[in-house]
Amino acid sequence: MTSGQGQAAILGRGDDAHDTKAAHFVFVPLNEHGHLIPAVDTALLLATHGALCTIVGPPSTTTRVRHTVESAQQSGLPVRLVEFPLDYAESGLPEGADYADRIEPMHMMSYYRAVALLRGPIERHLRAHAPPFPTCVVSDFFNPWTAELAASLGVPRLSFFSICAFSILCQHNVERFNAYDGVEDSNAPVVVPGLERSFVVTRAQAPGFLRGIPIPEWEELADYIERARAEADGVIVNTFLEMEPEYVAGYAEARGMKVWTVGPVALYHQGAATLASRGNVPAVDAAECLRWLDGKEPGSVVYVSFGSISQADPKQVVELALGLEASGHPFVWVVRNAGGYDEAVRAFLRELEARVAGRGLLIRGWSPQAAILSHAAVGGFVTHCGWNSTLEAVTAGLPLVTWPHFTDQFLNEKMAVEVLGIGVSVGVKEPLTYQAVKKEILVGRDVVEAAVRSVMGGGEEAEGRRRRARALAAKARAAMEEGGSSQANLLDLVKRFETGAAAKQVQGSVVDGI
Repeated sequence: MTSGQGQAAILGRGDDAHDTKAAHFVFVPLNEHGHLIPAVDTALLLATHGALCTIVGPPSTTTRVRHTVESAQQSGLPVRLVEFPLDYAESGLPEGADYADRIEPMHMMSYYRAVALLRGPIERHLRAHAPPFPTCVVSDFFNPWTAELAASLGVPRLSFFSICAFSILCQHNVERFNAYDGVEDSNAPVVVPGLERSFVVTRAQAPGFLRGIPIPEWEELADYIERARAEADGVIVNTFLEMEPEYVAGYAEARGMKVWTVGPVALYHQGAATLASRGNVPAVDAAECLRWLDGKEPGSVVYVSFGSISQADPKQVVELALGLEASGHPFVWVVRNAGGYDEAVRAFLRELEARVAGRGLLIRGWSPQAAILSHAAVGGFVTHCGWNSTLEAVTAGLPLVTWPHFTDQFLNEKMAVEVLGIGVSVGVKEPLTYQAVKKEILVGRDVVEAAVRSVMGGGEEAEGRRRRARALAAKARAAMEEGGSSQANLLDLVKRFETGAAAKQVQGSVVDGI
């Protein structure tokens, strides 16, 4: 079936008797957990304030978020989920290989071509199901083809970022000011230009937006994405103003466009059953996991997870395990794709579980992370510094052990350690994932043990990190409440992109009022 022939499937309703004058946002997220989950949460928040939100994507997208969207529909929110089949033959993508965080690097460009081919079917569907006609396209920055979609529809387009303003500003500035000109060593320190405060990076850590990743045609895709970002009508970021005001303002000024901070968007689910199942079905029963935590002292458990993409090599699994065991602290450890290791590693993990029975809990697969982090027993988080994870830790008021693996994660580490003062680094200085030249970078058990003890232990430094983390959590929650900065930005978005108001945005610019 080709994308031109495939029929869109509307999965549930949620827009019955909707006000045709209200804003209608069409969300085009990227099907990768770190991008998809906050985009859908943002759509639900906008729907909470009266906007109609239509989320579009291939079956792999709808499968991951269907439960969350259906729950929102059942509560009366005006949100739709529309599925479009991919054209595997036309794009050269292997049949069924449509999960962005599982695709082999050799097929990544085919995946992006396949998703871009959805432009025509999406537009035809939106026109066929109007009114209400879309008033704004909200696109993950990884979907630059949505510039043509929005232009054809005659509506504004906003770029959605699941990355903090500090990270996107730093990446923007190293490219904008040619920071690496004349610097041959990818590990040579360079000061990020254009910032009042001095931050040192290397090309290996911050090569520029989507640069330095060894995937064929990636540079061409990066250029395409940059052109689309520069032509957007505004930016939505999953962060909150009080955490990084100077970097939000700096990015708005650098781009010359309005930046709406709307996070932490995960707070939409606070106290709801959907908190545990955002983005996927957990590999463990969430209630059982929380009962395990109920038996632990407040703030005594360290949670360990490296996200949905990166996977530790066998030696690193052993060193991490032994470091956690030696730390003496109870722990919950998410072991991604544990079945993919050889029998020796699987046997080692079984032996570890026997030794730490009652003190250590291993989760093999997707974890109900946000629910775990919000539990009173959890006192720290060993993280890869993906922005979703970092912001969820901030929301829960937790200090971090930072262990970046690739792309923006090194800058997110700087955000946690140097800007916010809530993190302790394990000292990784080069990418562990998507390496240009394959090399072994091993964090030893002694380093793991020391970092965990530093974050979870006593002393003025540890207490200071905890105080700062708790203060940030209070600000995060206040931002999402009535009168808060993120709440105000959500309301502003709904008002700006109402029918009639949105038409004026096309004629002018949404940068007014920065």
